[in-house]
Amino acid sequence: MSDHPHILVFPFPAQGHMLPLLDLTDHLSRRGLRITILVTPKNLEILNPLLSSNPSIETLILPFPSNSHPPIPPGVENVREIGNHGNIPIMSALKGLQDPIIQWFRSHHNPPMAILSDFFLGWTHNLAAQMGIPRIVFYSSGALLTAVFDSLWSLPNPKMAVPGTEIKFSDLPRSPAFNWQQLPSLYKRYRALGPSDPSHEVITTLMCGNTSSWASVFNSFHDLENEFLQHLIRKSGHARMYCVGPLNMGGLRAREETYTDKEEVIPWLDQWKNKNKNDDNCVLYVCFGSQKLLKKSQMEALATALDMSHVRFVWAFKPPTAQQLSEGYGTVPEGFKNRVQGRGVVVEGWVPQAAILSHPAVGGFLSHCGWNSVLEAIVAGVMILGWPMEADQFVNAKLLVEYKRAAVVVFEGDEEVPDPAELARKISETMEGGGVERVGVKELRDMAMAATMGGGSSDTDLDRLVQEIEHLKKK
Repeated sequence: MSDHPHILVFPFPAQGHMLPLLDLTDHLSRRGLRITILVTPKNLEILNPLLSSNPSIETLILPFPSNSHPPIPPGVENVREIGNHGNIPIMSALKGLQDPIIQWFRSHHNPPMAILSDFFLGWTHNLAAQMGIPRIVFYSSGALLTAVFDSLWSLPNPKMAVPGTEIKFSDLPRSPAFNWQQLPSLYKRYRALGPSDPSHEVITTLMCGNTSSWASVFNSFHDLENEFLQHLIRKSGHARMYCVGPLNMGGLRAREETYTDKEEVIPWLDQWKNKNKNDDNCVLYVCFGSQKLLKKSQMEALATALDMSHVRFVWAFKPPTAQQLSEGYGTVPEGFKNRVQGRGVVVEGWVPQAAILSHPAVGGFLSHCGWNSVLEAIVAGVMILGWPMEADQFVNAKLLVEYKRAAVVVFEGDEEVPDPAELARKISETMEGGGVERVGVKELRDMAMAATMGGGSSDTDLDRLVQEIEHLKKK
């Protein structure tokens, strides 16, 4: 293995970031690269599926830094333990690993010749420079989001992006426009910080490090986002940008939570499969990701809308803790399960999302439009009914709805509460119709499958990436 190029892989500890990067790591290892993955102790178990299937991959386990700003509760090492508001504190804390990484690098008999790290770890660009090696940035999101971020960062007058305004990105293909609410949450957070706030520096370092990195890798595919990838290539002045997705998030998903109702849900879906021609694609899957919680009023409105819509559904949600309940987050209203018995299934906790989406009875996915959910819906060929709320979700929704015609938006907003009757109408009408969107997402599914097959665009980009890394060893 000493003759193989060695790289250090550094994931950001959030499920939606880690799982696709671990799958990419598996692909790179099977193409002959020597891999060391850096994790903190409590995140090691997430690597178990990868390490058991590929024992040649090594690990670098470093203690989670104890000091950070903003502070993190003791024992927390993954965003799932504190929610999305923990992104910036964990970004800040992980920068404390810089000196231990340098010490490990200098003492290693065969140190890595490149570092591949998540785009939330922009500070690793400077770390790589100190070690005299290039940094490859991994985007667990898409090229359109990256292009929007880059354009926001280079606005000639940042005051253009303020609440109550709409920004048109004329430099981007199709000139997309977003209002303040729809902008990426990380940027809005950055604008709310004063220059003296340490978190301001964390985000500044992130953006500068990403745009300056030697190469970029996206969990996307050319037929989905090629025009935005080409825009980034032109802007960067080099072609070391690779679309390698959709990465198989389900294949390496850690099973931290026990799901005891799988034997109930899948047979329940089976009863609507091939019963008659009207039953295929008749079930709506409802899920807003592993991190997002709805407020009590939102949960009540959604439950009422599902009841009023008369559609069959599977609703999976993350149950709130007692503390979150006291903060106004909600759970399924009392009596709802009994009211919809036979027509709907409600599951608290983790579910096998890929298996549910791929079931022939499922024809719609009510989703927050997080990137991993978007890709899983595309791979399954299931139309999305979007409820974008924050982060990258409005950007992803625009890509699917306006540019690819593979989804519809039925509501939007993080704090807003839908009118149940109106939401029910949109759900029922979309599930009964949605002809254009159903065709559009199935076309994307075929393109995604072709991209990942031998000789496809994502498979070819993986080979190109490995070749570029191998060239580093020859220099």
